[in-house]
Amino acid sequence: MTDQTAYRAAAQRGPHVKICGLSDEAMIDVALSRGASDVGFIHFARSPRHLSLEEMARLTAHVGERALVSVVTVDADDRLIGQIVERVRPHIIQLHGAETPERVEEIAVRTGLKTTKAFSVADAADLEKIARYVPVAHRILLDAKAPKGAALPGGNGVSFDWSLLSALPAGLDYMLSGGLSAENVGEAVRRLRPWGLDVSSGVESAPGVKDAGRIHQFFDALDAASLDPASERRAP
Repeated sequence: MTDQTAYRAAAQRGPHVKICGLSDEAMIDVALSRGASDVGFIHFARSPRHLSLEEMARLTAHVGERALVSVVTVDADDRLIGQIVERVRPHIIQLHGAETPERVEEIAVRTGLKTTKAFSVADAADLEKIARYVPVAHRILLDAKAPKGAALPGGNGVSFDWSLLSALPAGLDYMLSGGLSAENVGEAVRRLRPWGLDVSSGVESAPGVKDAGRIHQFFDALDAASLDPASERRAP
């Protein structure tokens, strides 16, 4: 399945939207009914959104051809990557650890899948390393750096200073993550016009529990912002 096929439902809205940390069919259906182009499943034991390989495989089958499926990993070894590819069959492997550019390229070559490299951002120095990954990662995702003492590298419901992104190379397509919700997605779209949005905790009623009402509110806010000519989408 091509990106263009999966994104067709969202083509008129604005940024591509990935709902991450999904764990049941009902919330997948809500997200896709509103035009989400991507869904994300998390395989990281410390996360409240962690799913087993079997659970991810079942949900991937439920998604079918309606969207792209990402599996989020953190410094996964070759054995685990192989199991994910064989049993889950996602479209994208998201790398949310300390993977080097060489490791990102190796995973892409080994699996034949697209990769998303996530970066934790707190200050300008955190953006300097991105250039090394642009040639090897299919997607760049910018998340907020985890608060001190946090157990998770992402999904903590916090934002970072978006003004830092003015230092990014002109024309760099990225997915914005970190603390997105119905309350701030309009501002994000109007200010930044990102290629994509990745939301998880902002559409939850409790850690790991997606909420249909909050998903609808998020897309309602996105729709309203996308009607503003100042937030006209950038072509992928």
